[in-house]
Amino acid sequence: MNDPTWISLLPPLLAIGLAIATRQVYLSLAGGLWLGWTILNGWHFGAGLMRTVESTAEVLGDTGNAMVIMFTLVMGALIATISASGGVAGFVAALERRRWVTGGRRAQMLAWVIGVIIFIESNLTVLVAGSVSRPLFDRYRNSREKLAYLIDSTSAPICILIPLNAWGATNLRLLAEAGVPEGETLGVFIRSIVFNFYSFAAVLLALAVILFRLDWGPMRKAEERAAKGEVLWPDSTPMMDEGVLEQTGEPPIPARASNMIIPIVVLVAMMPVVLWLTRSESSPFGNGSMAVLCASLAGLGAAWIMMLVQKAYKVDELTRIALRGAGGLVPLALILLLALALGGVTRELGTGDYVAAVAHGVLSPAIFLPLVFVVSSVIAFSIGSSWGTFAIMIPIVVPAAAALDLDLAPFLAAALSGGIFGDHCSPISDTTIISSMAAATDHVDHVRTQLPYALAGGAVATVCFAVAGAFL
Repeated sequence: MNDPTWISLLPPLLAIGLAIATRQVYLSLAGGLWLGWTILNGWHFGAGLMRTVESTAEVLGDTGNAMVIMFTLVMGALIATISASGGVAGFVAALERRRWVTGGRRAQMLAWVIGVIIFIESNLTVLVAGSVSRPLFDRYRNSREKLAYLIDSTSAPICILIPLNAWGATNLRLLAEAGVPEGETLGVFIRSIVFNFYSFAAVLLALAVILFRLDWGPMRKAEERAAKGEVLWPDSTPMMDEGVLEQTGEPPIPARASNMIIPIVVLVAMMPVVLWLTRSESSPFGNGSMAVLCASLAGLGAAWIMMLVQKAYKVDELTRIALRGAGGLVPLALILLLALALGGVTRELGTGDYVAAVAHGVLSPAIFLPLVFVVSSVIAFSIGSSWGTFAIMIPIVVPAAAALDLDLAPFLAAALSGGIFGDHCSPISDTTIISSMAAATDHVDHVRTQLPYALAGGAVATVCFAVAGAFL
C-alpha cells in the first residue's frame, strides 16, 4: 500500500482477536493472513484466499526460510533418536554414580544449568532438562511444578539471547525481510541482547528461586505437597507424551551418557564452523540459516553413526525413529510457515510505516519502547507463539524505529522480550505445554504456579524499558 492507514492494523488485530476467542494459533495466523491479502486485493475475499495460499507457498521459495523450517523437523528427528538411544537414562545414571546430585537443591540447580548450557533449541532444552531432572525431583521430593517452571524459564529466555541457533536464525531472517541490510542483521541482533530485559529477569529470578527458596503462592503449596511425598495433586492429569519424551521398552544397548552428550556437542561445535565457512561480502558473519540446519544434521548424523557402530538399530529402524520425531514437531514448523507468511503481508500493507507515522512526534521513546514490549506480550499471550509474535512485530518496529530516527536494537529487544514474556504466561504456548509434558505435571498447575514469577519478571522488564527509552 502506497499510503498505509489504520486498515493496515486489521490483520494483526484479527490474529489477536481470533487467538483470544478460539485459542487456536494456526487459525489466528491464517485468519490474519487471509484478511491482509483480502485488503490488498480490493476486499475480494476469493482473490484474497487464493493469494493467501500462494504467498504461504512462496515462503518456502526462499532458501533461508526453507532451511529454518527444515531445521525444526531435523531437531524432532534428533530428539527422538537421542531418546531411543538411552542417552538420557545413561546421563542420569552417570550423575548418580558420581553423586553430583545429592539433594533437592542440587536437583533444581541441575535443571537450571542444563537449561542454560543447551541453548540450541528451546524444545530440546526442555526435553533434555525435564527427562534428566524429573526422576531426581521425585526422589528428593521437589514438586514437578517447580521443575516445569525452571525448565520453562531457561529455555526460550536463553535461546533468544543466542544468535547462533534456530531462534537467532529466524529473527535474522525476519530482520532481513523487514528491510535491514543482510550484512547488518547480526550486528543489530547482537546489540539488542543487552536490552532483552525480560529474558535476563526470567533466568536470574529462576536462579534466585533455587538459591533463596523463593516459593510464592501456588508454588509454595505445590512444594509443601511434594515434601509429603505426593507427586501430583489428586485430580491432576500429567501431560506426558510417551512417544516423544520416553523410550518405550528396553533400549537394545546399555544406557550410555555419551549417546546424548556427543550428538549435542557435535551440533553445538558445528555452528561456528558452518558460519565461518559461509562468510561472504554480503554476510560477513556467515549464513545463520545454513549453520543451524547443517549443525542439526551433523548432530543427527553423529547419533546415527553411534547407533550403527553400537549395533543398536538398523538404518530402517533409525529412519522410522527419525520420521516419528520429525512428525512430532510438524506443528511448530507450521507455526513458523504461517508466521513468516503473515510477516510478509504485514510488510505489504505498510503496518510498520503507519505505526511509525502515528507515533512520530506523539510518543517519546520512554513511552514507545515499553509500549512495544507490552503489545508484543499481549500478542504472544493471545496466540501462544513467540515466533509468531516476532513475525508480527519485527516488520512493524523496523520501519517505526527508522522513521523516528532511533536505534533499532532496543526496539528489537522490546519486541523479542515481549514475545518471550507473553509466551511464558500463555497457557496455549507450545513451550509452556512441552514444559508441562517434560516435567510430567498437570498443565494448568504449571501455568498457575509459574504465572506469579513471570509477572514479576515482566514488571521489572517494563520498568527497565521505560528507563532505557528515557536515554534514547
